[in-house]
Amino acid sequence: MVQGFSREPGTEGPLSGIAPEGVRKVRLWALFIALGGFLFGFDTGVVSGALLYIKGEFHLNSLEQSSIVSVLLIGAMLGAMGAGRAADRLGRRKTLAIEGLLFIGGTAILTFAPGYVVLLIGRIVLGVAVGAASATVPVYLSEVSPTELRGRFLTLNQLMITVGILISYLVNLAFAGSGQWRAMFAVGAIPALLMVAGTVWLLPESPQWLILKGRVDKARKVIESVSNEERATHLIERALRRRPDEKQGAEQKKDWRVLLAPRVRPALIVGLTLAAAQQFGGINTIIYYAPTLIEKTGLSATNSIFYSVAIGVINLVMTIVAIRLVDRMGRRPLLLISLTGMLVTLVLLGFSYVVGMSSVLSLLFMVIYIASFAVGLGPVFWVLVGELFPSSARAAGSGASTAVNWASNFVVSLVFLPLANVIGQGETFWIFAVIVVFTLWFVGRYVPETRGREFDEVDTALQARFGRKPQAGRASG
Repeated sequence: MVQGFSREPGTEGPLSGIAPEGVRKVRLWALFIALGGFLFGFDTGVVSGALLYIKGEFHLNSLEQSSIVSVLLIGAMLGAMGAGRAADRLGRRKTLAIEGLLFIGGTAILTFAPGYVVLLIGRIVLGVAVGAASATVPVYLSEVSPTELRGRFLTLNQLMITVGILISYLVNLAFAGSGQWRAMFAVGAIPALLMVAGTVWLLPESPQWLILKGRVDKARKVIESVSNEERATHLIERALRRRPDEKQGAEQKKDWRVLLAPRVRPALIVGLTLAAAQQFGGINTIIYYAPTLIEKTGLSATNSIFYSVAIGVINLVMTIVAIRLVDRMGRRPLLLISLTGMLVTLVLLGFSYVVGMSSVLSLLFMVIYIASFAVGLGPVFWVLVGELFPSSARAAGSGASTAVNWASNFVVSLVFLPLANVIGQGETFWIFAVIVVFTLWFVGRYVPETRGREFDEVDTALQARFGRKPQAGRASG
């Protein structure tokens, strides 16, 4: 589960057009902010290896194993819902620092957990941190990024999530021989400490937030630290001119009823459907349970963790490929190619477990499945969420879609192992394949191409796919 980005006229933050030396400084800020994304990836991935040893030490059944994985997602839903209000009230910088402390606290609880119940508590605390970071990091990045580089800087968050997952697999591998699952969790304290230290001593508050709160002098100091006095004056004056509109827009975005407006419903249907399909297509059964799945083919725990690293590498590489292709090929082609690859490999993966194919073939199918997801459905979902909703409903639409994504993630991760134990590993993958078939049909029928289009063009195409007449005049957004 990774955050998308969009770039649209009229949404520039106070930072834009700064000098190259200023860009280098902002890039350093972005790196520390994106540690929240790294921890998001690390803490959702590290449990996959640790679980192989936790289940034996505490004699956990399949439901208890699933709950240790999935309870993080309950915390994440709570964290995501509360992060927006905290970031608006306390500021982006303080909120990120608090999230870093939550990462440290959750990691400490897991590292010293004496039993199952305390493990659940630690995972909930980490979940709150993960969910809050997933909401805060993209906002903070967008508001400290130069306008002309915002897409690239927001992509850094997406890449850091993927890197975090890969590093978690490597950490699992490093401690697999000794079975030190506590050490696997403990490593997460290092980036969390860096995040808190960087936030306290290095990062500035978002100049956009400072201006909205009337702290213009402090905003000026932040901007002048990467620009010059003349440029700072120009950017602040421009931001102040937009301030009344932004406040009015913020009030509108608090009202979730805007999503029920007839013109917004098609975007909402697409957003919620793709949010659920992204998870019910089975992606996190591979991310969370890769070592457990590979172990089922007959490999040892250590070898299972080793081969799961290949999945992390492919996930990272194909995410980079997707970033390069999404503005060249378009959203629909990537989605259709992605879903087709997922469908074929889910069918084959199911057969590999049903008929008992070699572990090499099972691993190969997993890797191709991950590649197919990472090049399309994974990142493109977040791009579309930022492109389909009108400006008055974009925050609410994105929030609703993200909430459904977290909830779907929770359901799949909770029921996967028990369901697989009842009907079989392969048959469970075939259920995911059926859901992907539906998603292929849905994308082909209802999802418009958005590449290179202004919002009014996107909205016209979307309304047409739902059998609605285009709205007269230019649509807002």
